[in-house]
Amino acid sequence: MSCTNLGTPEQEEQLRAVTASLKGTPGAIMPAMQKAQGIYGYLPFAVQKLIADDLGVPLEEIYGIATFYSQFALVPKGKNRIGVCMGTACYVKGSAQVLEALETNLKIKTGETTPDGLFTIDATRCLGCCGLAPVLSVNEHVYGKVTAEKIPEILNNYRN
Repeated sequence: MSCTNLGTPEQEEQLRAVTASLKGTPGAIMPAMQKAQGIYGYLPFAVQKLIADDLGVPLEEIYGIATFYSQFALVPKGKNRIGVCMGTACYVKGSAQVLEALETNLKIKTGETTPDGLFTIDATRCLGCCGLAPVLSVNEHVYGKVTAEKIPEILNNYRN
């Protein structure tokens, strides 16, 4: 059975190879979903349906797992993933204002991606850099002592 909107033929072939290798294996759902997310960058409906069909599990189970665990995304993420720490130290030192400045500058809300696919904003838990509060990360780079005024400069580093 072929699902529509499964990306490129290569992506679909990779996913079908994954599900074929895991079929009948106990606990196969999570590894299949993780590999699918690696292939596509997120789990669109067609991908969830293919996993369910190929592994012989209800689609509702795949969807339930995808929406329960934060590692899974149901919509594409931007090239640059911004995480604003909302842990106690960061929150007390102004991370809510930093998050608001990002939303205003990028014209999107937390959890959304810019129309050009360049940025996604997420509120995160503690990043372990409490002494540098408030903190945000862009991909793997951590910025400390961030203020709303520094947001345009930080974003420009990733626009060029």
